[in-house]
Amino acid sequence: MSHPSAVGLPVSRGLFYLVVAGAAWGTAGAAASLLYRASDIGPVSLSFWRYVGGLALLLGVHALRHGRRAPRPAEPLRRKVRRVLATGIGLTVFQTAYFAAVQETGLAVGTVVTLGSGPVLIALGARLLLGERLGLGGLLAVGGALLGLAVLVLGGEGATVRPWGIALGVIAAAGYASITLMTRFWGRDGDGDPLSTTTWAFAVGALLLLPFGLLEGLVPQSADPARVVWLLVYVAAVPSALAYALYFAGAAVVRSATVSVIMLLEPVSAAAIAVLLLGEELTVPTVLGTLLMLVAVVGLAVAETRGASAARRLAAGTAG
Repeated sequence: MSHPSAVGLPVSRGLFYLVVAGAAWGTAGAAASLLYRASDIGPVSLSFWRYVGGLALLLGVHALRHGRRAPRPAEPLRRKVRRVLATGIGLTVFQTAYFAAVQETGLAVGTVVTLGSGPVLIALGARLLLGERLGLGGLLAVGGALLGLAVLVLGGEGATVRPWGIALGVIAAAGYASITLMTRFWGRDGDGDPLSTTTWAFAVGALLLLPFGLLEGLVPQSADPARVVWLLVYVAAVPSALAYALYFAGAAVVRSATVSVIMLLEPVSAAAIAVLLLGEELTVPTVLGTLLMLVAVVGLAVAETRGASAARRLAAGTAG
């Protein structure tokens, strides 16, 4: 077993949680695409219902587990409020700016800018703010992952680059980087319960998006309302409630730069769904980009697990 963190979660399990979260996030794009085809729902309204549905599901989980687990040490209210607000705002900026970037400059460029800028900003922030170092192997893995992302997303159809869309993508990446770094920082001190953090961050996001959703139109019009409802339930349950709870748990115990690269499994998962379920053609760029990113993810995961084991041996030697 890997060295447990301050929050009591082994690093190996945290890596597994992140892999599942990244794969689950990759299904959100396909679900959103089907929703756009089946109704007139907009990106802000979709994000709003994603948060509201995820919040309802997580509140149900809270009710079911109440009294079934040992009580956690009480976290000071002021610190808890600060953490939840910061996480909720970061999530809202990340998701909304990303959808806006995709709308402005297209899926390919919006995805490359957001997910490509994220690891760079996170690696820089982790070095300056958290003192985490990637090392040569880690830098090569990040570079390989970014190259794989570019090949995967830009290797197909021609892409349209618009400056405002690029700016929105960088803003989205900054929001993503902030929540990753904050989660890692708080996880070092054992602050917060990942499930509780996700729940109240969703509540903050829903409140922030409500006025914009009202302007866009919250209730989608569709000739097949049952299909729309089931797709919304799926988006709220799997790539939202489940994926974000696992993400916050894993990101608290795994190095920030490693988290950012593992989360690049999202476009890999999306590409696989597009080929297997949506009938898109399997191209050479799809295969090459996917392989590059998977190699980078596996390499960093192995390095992370070895680092945790080395830290455990060092701690045992010091104690002895």
